[in-house]
Amino acid sequence: MGVTVYGASLDDVKDMKAFADAQNLGFQLLSDTDGSAARKYGVLAEGASWTGRVTFVIDDEGVLRKIDEGVQVKTHGEDLLLMVEELMSE
Repeated sequence: MGVTVYGASLDDVKDMKAFADAQNLGFQLLSDTDGSAARKYGVLAEGASWTGRVTFVIDDEGVLRKIDEGVQVKTHGEDLLLMVEELMSE
């Protein structure tokens, strides 16, 4: 579909690599150990040490187009596909 998918976590690079290898992920994971990106996106409260799963769909112009705060792990790939297809048809 011509989209790039990234995952981000507060975990360190070593743990992220182990997770990606174990899960055979087809996308790149980004490590945000200091939480700076998570705070900028509003998903890490001050003093918190974890975030919930949230998906942000950002277009080629860098415009935030969709936010999914109700990520369901088992259906997320399909859910994301539908979001992208909807945006592409607009």
